[in-house]
Amino acid sequence: MGAALINIPLLHGPDSANAGGLGRWDRACRPRPRTGGFTLLELLVVMVIIGLLAGFVAPRYFSQVGKSQVKAAKAQVDALDKAIEQFRLDMNRLPTTEEGLAALNVAPANEPNWAGPYLKKDVPKDPWGHPYVYLAPGTHNNDFDLMSYGKDGQPGGTGENADIGNW
Repeated sequence: MGAALINIPLLHGPDSANAGGLGRWDRACRPRPRTGGFTLLELLVVMVIIGLLAGFVAPRYFSQVGKSQVKAAKAQVDALDKAIEQFRLDMNRLPTTEEGLAALNVAPANEPNWAGPYLKKDVPKDPWGHPYVYLAPGTHNNDFDLMSYGKDGQPGGTGENADIGNW
């Protein structure tokens, strides 16, 4: 007598999908290959790296902002200085301390030689939002002083708080 062949389905082979209910159970228990996406640990590592980079870059960036405000104040003082000198050429005098920088845009009373306005816009505030200080006669061996008190708005100081003037 010969041996009988029995057809037993393989549960772990390539034909396991055809094995009935047991093959489906086997597929559900196998670890699935990763599809797109990141783990929580990977996201945390990226967040730490971004935080470290921001910690190094931000202070340098903000120090540059402060330097640019100082440069803008110097440029504005220079432009206002030139407008005051133009006023002096037309009027044969400087604006008084009482008239202030407003005399560059609005004619002082009873002044027929005023040829302004000497500024295209109103007198600007300094980059920190404080008004410029004008004194005539000046106290720094000048005919007039024109200054910004810097970031803190107080006389004196160092760095961004230093006075910026036409002297």
